[in-house]
Amino acid sequence: MSSVNAQSPGLSADLSPKAWLLLPLAFVASLLLGYGVIGLLLWGCQDCVSYFIFDPDRTLYAKPADFSFNVRDVGLPVRLSGDARQSLHGWWVAAAAWDAKVVLYLHGNDGNVSTSMGEIAPLRELGYAVFMPDYRGYGESEGSSPSEKTVYEDAEAAWIYLVDQRGIRPANLYVYGHSLGGAIAIELAVHHPEAAGLIVESSFTSIRDMAKLHKQYALLPMQLLSQRFDSIQKVSRLRLPVLYIHGTADEVVPYAMGEQLFKASGGRKRFIAIGGGLHGNNAAVGGPLFRTAIRDFVEESAASPLTR
Repeated sequence: MSSVNAQSPGLSADLSPKAWLLLPLAFVASLLLGYGVIGLLLWGCQDCVSYFIFDPDRTLYAKPADFSFNVRDVGLPVRLSGDARQSLHGWWVAAAAWDAKVVLYLHGNDGNVSTSMGEIAPLRELGYAVFMPDYRGYGESEGSSPSEKTVYEDAEAAWIYLVDQRGIRPANLYVYGHSLGGAIAIELAVHHPEAAGLIVESSFTSIRDMAKLHKQYALLPMQLLSQRFDSIQKVSRLRLPVLYIHGTADEVVPYAMGEQLFKASGGRKRFIAIGGGLHGNNAAVGGPLFRTAIRDFVEESAASPLTR
């Protein structure tokens, strides 16, 4: 019986020399295609980007009646396209004096108003009234997935509520933002130079710069981000007094970012470094320095509102 030499099929037998040369090109093309798909997601998928930026909490861990001081629930509308509206929920923390300065406090990317009561304690102790809104998707505010666009709209709705409904004069109204709230506060203050002042605590230069701090995002096309919170490009347009506060040991937003915002900022500005302060404990670590800086800033901006 004659034998037949059967050759098992394999990649080397099926590919010509020219095809072998094309393999690296095909591999590179696959990488570029994947990179392009990721880029399209970063640019076009709001919910995909929001997932990495926002960490909303729907659960309120306290209610106004739990506090020994005056806290009230507030509901206010946000106008959408057409006649549609959604409702924001917030807490109004009243001051003892009827003519007290008012602070619109914008919290960071996580938690809600109930988890921010400790953060506003120094403001209340200084005698200011405070209004804290929850962005849509947080706490008892309506809406689902927040975005850069919606949180800006929510801050504007809170401003309108304070000025138009509560009758607070802008000259008595300060905007305060912590972390991501600082970026939201900067955007609001750019559009409302009539505000008494702006306080930015532990905030960043941009989402793109924050992403660069993490190795897993280093190779992604962050320039295509659809949500940028590009504060470093906005602060030069500020035309009101600004106080920047940043902890030197901030483990989330580098201290250098706070310095960069300050240096690029317009308006009459001041920078307070809290030695050893982390991202969320500047008030506790700074103690009298923290409170004195805020009190002096408010008093000085109120005394000379025209020298901006």
